Formats: sequence, C-alpha cells, structure tokens
Amino acid sequence: MKAKLLFTHALTPLHPGTGQGTGVIDLPIAREVATGIPYLPGSSLKGVLRDRYGDAEDSITLFGPKPGNISGDNSSASALQFTDQRLLLLPVRSLAGTFAWITSPFILQRFKRTLGYLDINDLPDVPQPNKEEAYTAVAPAIHLNNQVIIEDLDFTAVTDSEETNPTTRWANWISQYLFPNDAPGKGWRKTFNERFCIIHDDRLSFLLETATEVIARNVLDENKTSQNLWYEEALPAETVLVGLITAQPVGTNGMNPNDALNKVPDLIDGLTQLGGHATIGRGLCRLISVMNGG
Repeated sequence: MKAKLLFTHALTPLHPGTGQGTGVIDLPIAREVATGIPYLPGSSLKGVLRDRYGDAEDSITLFGPKPGNISGDNSSASALQFTDQRLLLLPVRSLAGTFAWITSPFILQRFKRTLGYLDINDLPDVPQPNKEEAYTAVAPAIHLNNQVIIEDLDFTAVTDSEETNPTTRWANWISQYLFPNDAPGKGWRKTFNERFCIIHDDRLSFLLETATEVIARNVLDENKTSQNLWYEEALPAETVLVGLITAQPVGTNGMNPNDALNKVPDLIDGLTQLGGHATIGRGLCRLISVMNGG
C-alpha cells in the first residue's frame, strides 16, 4: 500500500458535525468514542475533493462511483482511500503569546505510529510531562515567569535548552511540513515553534471538553423575537488535524498507486471548505500533503 500524509489546518472554525446532540450542545463535533478526541470523517474529505475534481475522465477510477450510480461497469472501489483526519494540535488561548498549539504524548505516539506506515522512523522520543508540566521548544513565546498559563490551567514550564532536545525536534519536524514555504526560524515556522506545547494526556482531555468553540445561534421573526435558539460546537481556527491518503489497486480500477497519489497535490491546491455551515464561513482549511511512503 502506498500513502501520503495529509495535514488539515483550519483557518476558520471547523464543524465536523455528527447531526444532533443529546446534551447541552445541539450540534456537537464528531469525537472518537473511546478517546473523546475530535476528528473529521474521511468521507467528508473524500466528498469535497470528489466535487472539486468534477467529471474528469478518471474521476470514477480515483473516487469510485457516486452513491446510487453503481453499475457493473463502474462497481470497483476507488483508487484513493481517505482515513479520518484526527486531531494533532489544539489551539488554546494563553496568557502569554496569545495562544498555544497544544498536543499530548498519546497524540504524538499515534502520530509517530502513522509516520511509521510511511517508513518515517528517524523521529524523536515522545516527551512525557507530568500533570503539572508543560514542555515547550527553544525560545517559547508562551512563558510567563517560568509558567505556561492556558485557559484556566497553569503549568510549570519545562523548556528545551538545545535544538536537539525532543520537544524542539518535534516542533521543527511538524512546522517544516505544515509551513513549507517558510524558512527555518522565519514566518509561521517561527510562530509555530514558539507556541508548540506538550501537556499530560489528562490535561488535554480536559481542554478538549472546555476549549472548543461553542457558538449560540438564533432565528428571529420580523419583530426580532427569538424563534429558535441553538448551540453548535466547532474546532477553533488554527486547529491542525492529520491523516493518510492511501492508494492501492482495488478491483478493476487498474490505476497505479503512485499515479493516483500524484493527483493529490492538484486536488488539494488552494483553500478547501470542510465540514458544516459553509455559508457563514466555517471550515476554510489549508490541506498540505507530505511525501509518499509505504
């Protein structure tokens, strides 16, 4: 199996919805059942990219037939397969530096496992902060008197002293692919490294419940009287998700996996709208594909 790594960087709040909620939030975001970690379903990504590709001659080969349009001549599976885009980095407001890009050991361990499928194995160890610590890279912007204060949580700052330390290596590795047009130590790569932060898994679980955006929306009649108040949840702007696009010959599609994956950069060029509420600006994202592997 051949594969590409795909980053999804939300530029506006992203609503990968689940339909109707059962709690206080009427329209929650999709979360993994076991971990509570937000994700964007692979089917959402595939549908958007299929529509973008249009009715090109090889559309059915790349994406498979559309539902309800399956016949004996076009019944094979798609040449491209899209995994769910799982959370990698959650932006959380910070008392210093405006906000921090937060991740945790579990998130990084899963990411490292995914990279292993691409034969990317020269990766740093995953730091293991305790519940009172926040690990940051060299020259952080989110420190305040040797503390990192995000939302209502305060942590003891543990900062790398050298570029070769694990937290800084992770920040450098992610930022070089997330912001490929910037030079090391410049632009968004510098901004990212200054705000990259690893906290304990339990602390991240708390923030996943409290640091997402919850937006109240309303329907007013001609007299400006409320007719329907509801609450919807979204992942904040600057959230980063990650997943795989894989390719393998399936059924009779007959497309070479490398040829299929070589279509990906054109598919994801420019802004892409993902998730719900497109007409009010939700879900504008950058998609960044990274090397083939597998």
